[in-house]
Amino acid sequence: MSAPPNDLTSLAKLISDSVAVVTSEYAKAGHVPPTLESTTEDPFRSPELVSEQLKTAIKIIEAACAQLSATVASPGHVITNKSYNFVEPVCMRVALGARITDHLLNKPKGLHVDELGCLSNQDPRKLGRILRTLATNHVYTEVAPNVFANNRLSMKLLSTDAVSGLVGHMSDEAMKAAVVLGDVFEDPVKCKSSRLEDSAFQHAHAVSAFNYYGEIPERARLFERFSQAMVGWAEVTGRAMLPRIYPWGDLPPNSTVVDVGGGNGHATLNLLKAFPALKIIVQDTGTVAIQGRGYWEKEHPTALDEQRVDFVAFDFLAEAPVEGGAVYYLRHVLHDWPDIDCVKILKNVRKVAGPKSKLLINEFVPQYIVRGGLASNAQAPAPLLPNYGAANKRLYQQDMNMMILFNSKERTLEEFIKLGEASGFRFEKLWDGGEAGIIEFAPA
Repeated sequence: MSAPPNDLTSLAKLISDSVAVVTSEYAKAGHVPPTLESTTEDPFRSPELVSEQLKTAIKIIEAACAQLSATVASPGHVITNKSYNFVEPVCMRVALGARITDHLLNKPKGLHVDELGCLSNQDPRKLGRILRTLATNHVYTEVAPNVFANNRLSMKLLSTDAVSGLVGHMSDEAMKAAVVLGDVFEDPVKCKSSRLEDSAFQHAHAVSAFNYYGEIPERARLFERFSQAMVGWAEVTGRAMLPRIYPWGDLPPNSTVVDVGGGNGHATLNLLKAFPALKIIVQDTGTVAIQGRGYWEKEHPTALDEQRVDFVAFDFLAEAPVEGGAVYYLRHVLHDWPDIDCVKILKNVRKVAGPKSKLLINEFVPQYIVRGGLASNAQAPAPLLPNYGAANKRLYQQDMNMMILFNSKERTLEEFIKLGEASGFRFEKLWDGGEAGIIEFAPA
C-alpha cells in the first residue's frame, strides 16, 4: 500500500506539472523555454502576452519552489537569509549607477571586472564582489573568474528600460525610508498615525514623498527617474492589460475616459491605441500634465494631432475633474492616500459623475491568506498558500511600500466598497486584471 501524499511530494508534483505547461506554451509560441543566460526578447515578456494557463503555471512554480525551500531548509538558515534581503537591492543600485548592463550589452562573452571598473570609474575589486553577489541571485552570469555577462534578468537594468528606473527608485530613496520603519513603530504617536507627516519617508528624508522631488534643483534627475519608474511599474504590473480587462467596446463612440491622477497618461495610452474611438482626458498637477504631453508626443503623436487626448491640470483633493466622463478611471491613485483623503477624491468625482457614468479603480486588491472568502475561485491549490504566497508577494510588499512612503495602504475589496459607499458610489463588480484588479462602481 502506497504512503499518502505529503506536502513535499504534493509541492514537487505541482512544480513538475506546471513545468510541463510552461514547456508546452513556449512550444505553441514557436520558442524553447528560456535559460537564465538568454538575453533575447522573451515572447511572454509582459503580462498581456501571457495566457491564463501559462500565468497560473508560472505562479504555481514560483509559489511551490519558495514554499518547498522554506519547508525543507533549517528555520535558522531561512530566516537569516531573509534578514539579508536588503543586500540585493543595494547591489543592484551600485550596478545601475555604474551602468554595468549598458557596458555589457552585446558582449556575450562578458567583460573582466578590471575593464568594467575602468568603464564605470569603480574599484574593480569591490565591483567584482557586488556582481558576484548579484550573480548568485541570478542577476548577471559569471562566465569565467571575474568575468561577467548579462542574462535575462540583468537586461532589465539597462538604462533605457523603464524597469531600471523602478529598481533605482526602490533601492535608493524608498529603501532609505524603509530602514526607519521600525523607528516609526517605536514612536508612540507615529505608530498609530495615518498622517503623511508621520510616514517613514518623512522621518528619513525630512520631507514628504510628494514634495521630495520638487524641493531642490539637484533632485531633478531623481524626478526624471521616478517618472521612468512609474512607466516601469505600469509595465510589470500589466498596464497593457487595461484594454482587455473591461468591455470598453460597449461604450458609445467618442465616449470620454477621464484619467484622474493619471500622471503622464501612460496607463490610458494603450487603451486609446486599442479603442481609438474613445477620447482621453488626463488630469494631474500642472507639472505632470506638461510632462505627459511630451510623453504622448513621443509614444502616440497621432492622438495629439487628432485631439483624442487632452491634459487638464487640477488638484483632485480640492477640485472636481472635468464633467462629461463616461468613465472616471483611477489607476494606483488611492493607495497613496489615507481613507479620509480617498473619500475627498471620490466625492469630487461624484460631483461630476452622470447617472450613467462609471468609476473604475484599478489597484491591487490583497486577499486574506485563508481558504474560502472573497475570490476563492482564484485561490491556489493546496498545499500552497491560498494567495499563491511568493508568487504574489509583490502585492503585499507594495502594501508595505505604501505604508513607508505615504503612511497609506493597499486595500481589500471590502475596504474599497466602504470607500465607495462613503463617497456616493455603489459597488458593481471586481474585474480580474491579473496582478491589479478593476473595481467598478456606479453612482448610488
